[in-house]
Amino acid sequence: MWNYTEKVFEHFKNPKNVGEIENPDGVGEIGSIVCGDALKLTLRIDKAADRIVDAKFKTFGCASAIASSSALTEMVKGLTLEEASKITNQHIADFLGGLPGEKMHCSVMGMEALEAAIKNYRGGKAEKIIIGQAEKIVCKCFTVTESVILKAIKLNNLHTIEEVTNFTKAGGGCKQCHGEIEKILKDYWAEAEHKKFDKMTVVEKIKMIEKVLAEEINPKLKADGGWMELVDIQGQKVKLRFLGMCHGCPSSGATLKNVVEKELRERIDPAIEIEAE
Repeated sequence: MWNYTEKVFEHFKNPKNVGEIENPDGVGEIGSIVCGDALKLTLRIDKAADRIVDAKFKTFGCASAIASSSALTEMVKGLTLEEASKITNQHIADFLGGLPGEKMHCSVMGMEALEAAIKNYRGGKAEKIIIGQAEKIVCKCFTVTESVILKAIKLNNLHTIEEVTNFTKAGGGCKQCHGEIEKILKDYWAEAEHKKFDKMTVVEKIKMIEKVLAEEINPKLKADGGWMELVDIQGQKVKLRFLGMCHGCPSSGATLKNVVEKELRERIDPAIEIEAE
């Protein structure tokens, strides 16, 4: 018997926002009935305020999957898309007062459905994401890909096969993939240690920063007529300069925090300090 909190029981027995929004602004579909869990999340968005005003879900799965989906819809209503995009699976679990370790994958499914729905609203194609589709599959029992495992390791600081299974289901069936999961863990943490920003040479730091600027940050800024360039690096501190329409923009401070800093910390090192010239 799983040790569920009262809040999990409440959201399972009396789930909130069940159903589907007619003509939704954003749709996110995650999972597959074949492996036991599937979720469809639909959003209504106030376009003028870029704010979620309603959210509904349809879930096929266990009590934790239903409770996590119900909790997610309650959490996102009233948030801006920027605020909602920062919700992680741990936030969903915390909202419910915690989930059994073996059921954390249900909160991961909610996070991924939200990411897919926001992406769909922002111009991405609304398509069902079936884990394992067109990617390298590590766990054939539950069709879990390498990219899903790596993302779970990074976001949740996972170090053991058991933890990977709890968050992704990978390795929870025949266990033949345990060797590959162990290798993914070993390689990820070895690379993470090697790539710590303070251990890079100046040239490595410059190349890494400019790569993230070119691939992730500037494409977003150029949509509004601006971009950024690297000015200086001193230890963990990275100095950047806004150019084009971003130079002198009243929203540049928020952009620096919510776009630039977020991307650089996620892609390189959480300890990086960002400063605009």
